Amino acid sequence: MSNDEIKDSTISKLRYLKGVSSLKKIINEWKPDIVHAHYASSYGLIGALLNFHPFVLSVWGTDVFEFPKKNFLSKLILKFVFQKADKLLSTSKCMADEVSKYTTKKINIIPFGVDVELFKKSGRRSLFDKNDIVIGTVKKLEKVYCIDKLIKAFSILISQHPELSLKLLIVGSGTMEKELKSLAKKMSLEKDIYFTGYIPNELTINYYSEMDAAVFLSTNESFGVSILEANACEVPVVATNVGGFKEIIIDQITGILVEPDDPAAAAIAIERIITNKELCLSLTNAARERICEKYEQSKSIARLISIYQELAA
Repeated sequence: MSNDEIKDSTISKLRYLKGVSSLKKIINEWKPDIVHAHYASSYGLIGALLNFHPFVLSVWGTDVFEFPKKNFLSKLILKFVFQKADKLLSTSKCMADEVSKYTTKKINIIPFGVDVELFKKSGRRSLFDKNDIVIGTVKKLEKVYCIDKLIKAFSILISQHPELSLKLLIVGSGTMEKELKSLAKKMSLEKDIYFTGYIPNELTINYYSEMDAAVFLSTNESFGVSILEANACEVPVVATNVGGFKEIIIDQITGILVEPDDPAAAAIAIERIITNKELCLSLTNAARERICEKYEQSKSIARLISIYQELAA
């Protein structure tokens, strides 16, 4: 990193100092029992500078995987924030392992939960014909999520199965939207790929019900809420063997894991799902059961409340 980049990064963090005095006034007025900050390198820094206790900090991903690697100062900031926290929370073991590089404190792992009463199999379809086989994903259209690799895997499937009415549903928006649409057009797939644009989270359930398979080909993931939602909706999942995905999916039992940056391997895994109803049923039944047992939203909330109660006591 150049000196100018280091300077810009430092200035951007110093801007957070402006919010500390205002927040102190709010805390003095409201007198909370606990302050809980999310994202270590931004709101977590404000929380640390407040010098308020009990102070709970949740890490999210880039704040621990990328921020401390920018420069030496960033690493010092992260260590300072962790040192001030009374409780450290992570949604996954892989992210907790990353946090442990900068602190000796215990990291409490509380995964994101999914409302299994909201996210469940519906069988409704409105965007596609009943004979269409729909492969889908719910992700921001950013480079790390490799939607371009999904489009290439879809192209392989199209070429190998001209007898099938294959469709690709891409739910989300992001900086790569224009580039991905251009790729689809370049590969003559625009009539078979449906881009929804931005969809509020509470409405994504409507799109899972359209899918015969959900595919997530990220190069890195701190957790993977979309996989939980797809699993809860009994949509079979193909995902890359990275980060939090590996913790959620039991390969060949609750989903299929493939190596990243390999559209051909992804195409093979998707093909197995869309051509094998017995495998599909086995995966979705096991996945739904695992979600209800391990990732049900109320259980995650209960674990967080128990931490609050411990601190408040």
